[in-house]
Amino acid sequence: MTELPDAGPPRPTPPGRPSPVSGQEGGPRVWLVPTPVGNLGDITLRAVEVLKGADAVACEDTRRSGALLSHLGIQKPLVRLDAHTMRRAPAVLDKYPRLAYVSDAGTPGVSDPGAELVAAALAADVPVEVLPGATAFVPALVLSGLDTARFTFEGFLPRSGRERKTRLVALAARPETTVLYESPHRLGATLGDLAGACGETRPASVTRELSKKFEETARGTLGELAVRFAAGVRGEIVVVVGGRPTGEADPDAPAPDHEALAQEWAGQGKTSRDIRDLLMAQGLRKNDAYALALRVTGGA
Repeated sequence: MTELPDAGPPRPTPPGRPSPVSGQEGGPRVWLVPTPVGNLGDITLRAVEVLKGADAVACEDTRRSGALLSHLGIQKPLVRLDAHTMRRAPAVLDKYPRLAYVSDAGTPGVSDPGAELVAAALAADVPVEVLPGATAFVPALVLSGLDTARFTFEGFLPRSGRERKTRLVALAARPETTVLYESPHRLGATLGDLAGACGETRPASVTRELSKKFEETARGTLGELAVRFAAGVRGEIVVVVGGRPTGEADPDAPAPDHEALAQEWAGQGKTSRDIRDLLMAQGLRKNDAYALALRVTGGA
């Protein structure tokens, strides 16, 4: 595991104060427990209490999660529940009624199999609780310096084929910021595809190794970042892409009916020159706009 600062032993709950963990008393329950994306000091007190109180801890990688539990001084049965073994979820819930689930890093259920466990628990009428905590895309979004008022979380793009092209076209047309994850060895290719879909001058950022020793955020245009990371890079990657700039044509918008617009403006008494200029603002070439303007005004 990455060499990180020691978080120290968990603090005990002060006498007379109720446990910060809701649902710690009672029947079956599933907790989704966020774990640090890098620095182990980012674990929350509530997460530690839940891990201590659960019957078992389900996880994607028993070695990685085992190292975290060892660091926290917690001994619990570890059960592997990843994309290949999630079919075992009903049996695991039956054996361990009070189950904590952790992903490799960050908040379970976001770009990992945690969502399938939630569905299995709800189907079995087992209450589910999601703890707030670490996630990678929010810090990367803020670090990007791009607009955070509205954004779309894309997760991982499809690796290839028509579905990937369709998603890239949709991403390029969005006016809001887009956040996505990518693996280190595919980063260069994805930045190149994004530059092709959005244009090389679209602003973006690449953040890697969040909260770790070699944390880095590179900002620039998609063209610049594609060149910078063409050879790939190490670490966990978050890519943030700026939205479609104001004034840039929306590829999904219906094409304007230039003939109808010209007729409408002529009916309003506009001159052929005015109509020509308005048609050019709609994207029509100058010669075509002028010819249409003359036709609907009779040369006036």
